[in-house]
Amino acid sequence: MRLDDFQADDRRLIMPTAGGDMHYHCLNCSRSSDIDRIFYTCPHCGGILLIESEEPARLTPQEWRRRFDLRKLVTLPQIRGIFRYHELIAPILPLDCIIYLGEGHTPMIEASSSLTQAVGINLAFKNDGQNPSASFKDRGMAGAMSYINYLLKYKNAGQILSICASTGDTSAAAALYAAYLAPQVVSAVLLPAGKVTPQQLAQPLGAGAVVFEIPGVFDDCMKVAEYLAEHYQVALLNSKNAWRIRGQESYAYEIAQDLDYDLNDQTLLVPIGNAGNISAIMAGFLRLRRLNIITSLPGIIGVQSEHADPVFRYYQQPEERRFAPVDVAPSVAQAAMIGNPVSMPRVISLAAQYQETGGQFAVVRVSEQEIMDSMLTANRHGHIACTQGGESLAGLRRALELKLIKNNRHVILDSTAHHLKFIGFQQMYFDGAFPPEFGIKPKKELSNTPREVSAPGPHPETGRPLYGNELKKFVGETARAIAANLGLEYR
Repeated sequence: MRLDDFQADDRRLIMPTAGGDMHYHCLNCSRSSDIDRIFYTCPHCGGILLIESEEPARLTPQEWRRRFDLRKLVTLPQIRGIFRYHELIAPILPLDCIIYLGEGHTPMIEASSSLTQAVGINLAFKNDGQNPSASFKDRGMAGAMSYINYLLKYKNAGQILSICASTGDTSAAAALYAAYLAPQVVSAVLLPAGKVTPQQLAQPLGAGAVVFEIPGVFDDCMKVAEYLAEHYQVALLNSKNAWRIRGQESYAYEIAQDLDYDLNDQTLLVPIGNAGNISAIMAGFLRLRRLNIITSLPGIIGVQSEHADPVFRYYQQPEERRFAPVDVAPSVAQAAMIGNPVSMPRVISLAAQYQETGGQFAVVRVSEQEIMDSMLTANRHGHIACTQGGESLAGLRRALELKLIKNNRHVILDSTAHHLKFIGFQQMYFDGAFPPEFGIKPKKELSNTPREVSAPGPHPETGRPLYGNELKKFVGETARAIAANLGLEYR
């Protein structure tokens, strides 16, 4: 609907007004820093930052819900997608700074009855692979790039070089959004050589980014990206950038809205990579709770692979915990193959707040075998689950084993990217071609390969079609061969 189609009171409720106070808040020294400059760490102590804002205009919970629900109906691009929640994400940004490429409002799909029965609990997949660059990273990138657009338009920032380290999805999102703002923004990405799928590598190349392949793993690329951000004039677009976290809070807001703001008996399973997404989701639900838009917090369970499990190990310790990075092994959940998550201080702080506010928080660990088997199982039941979506389903099964979830709850699994980004792992499974370090052995019931049909007699070839009786014979013989393979009876 156009804005003019609404009554005057609803138009005032729908349209945001830019303003208010936002500032960087350091989780280490608790000092604040000016929002009109790009900071990735605290300029006072080097600690990790979150962005805080004054409480937005006082509305009743009913008015907040009506505002967001009305915005779902509006065709105005600046308040679609993640900026449907403008006041909660970036109230200082004028609407002419908002970048909207179709991100957000991804579907939450209830599991088929057969998958529900197999798992033993009601569940749904939140398909974030249906974002523009095919992953959840577009949420954070829309927030970060809209802020950069604000600096370009209103703060005379000049040309900006954006840079990020990536396991694939971040680079695709960063390159896409930078290309939209070209030539004022130029994108460069750092990837671990040989550890990004061909599909993911193709995305930043296609968007025109300068792509550097670096020896090592993501953590090594991240160190290089951090060094560049500390010593050169570049815009770092990893989740160390607190604007990324604000944009990714929209995941929580969408789930709340899709469930009519009733989160009783809900639990979310979220893969943990660099720990930015799970931090953002907790921050988003806490913000909704403070405004009384929701009356209870859903449970949140993070999931890690045995091949990259530093957050799981941290929470397995008794109360006097100490975080220690781990050396990662190859993982099919590539976005989660991170041994030293940048956002770990955010997780520690926000998880404590979450539990103090009455929410459940836990972390479980799964095997690579369970991740692949779960991804294939989800797709066999009509879902578009990536390896991280498989990790979420495997995590759900582990959480049920550990009795972390009651059977009367409803579960939402995060499928962070599109299945096609990781199609090579599916093929390796079907071909039995996984290197030993993955520890994955294909199961016959989950494997699938094409069946060749070659009927006797002439057959068509490119440039040499069949006609008449030869074509008739080919069609009949081929159809009969397929029917026999499928066990069909002739009628």
